[in-house]
Amino acid sequence: MTIKRYGVEGGKGTGGQHLPFSRAVEAGGWLKVSGQTPMRDGEVVEGGIIEQSRIAIENCIEIMTEANYGLEHVTHVSVVLTDSRYFQSFNKVFKEFFGEHPPARICLVADLVVDCKVEVDVTCYKAP
Repeated sequence: MTIKRYGVEGGKGTGGQHLPFSRAVEAGGWLKVSGQTPMRDGEVVEGGIIEQSRIAIENCIEIMTEANYGLEHVTHVSVVLTDSRYFQSFNKVFKEFFGEHPPARICLVADLVVDCKVEVDVTCYKAP
């Protein structure tokens, strides 16, 4: 089985910090996208949970698209919110993207190492 890594050069985090991990890894038809926050060009996009959720999911989709996966291939999503009061608002955004192909999901509340409200990662499967 071949393992393909996307973004092995690492991305840029807040303050231009080099991120020492792949944006995604693909093996045997599976694609695991690293957790995405509402960042653009290495900086967190300020805003409420609705806007930040959209950007985090869009960042996942951008990486999935690069690897030739679509929303229909998403099997599982992990969500970290920094406040449980964001749950209903996040669900509204989630449904906008995944309403036709709802994946399995976990959502938890925890502090994030980046100053934002949400982080999302996805796992996809497409028969090789």
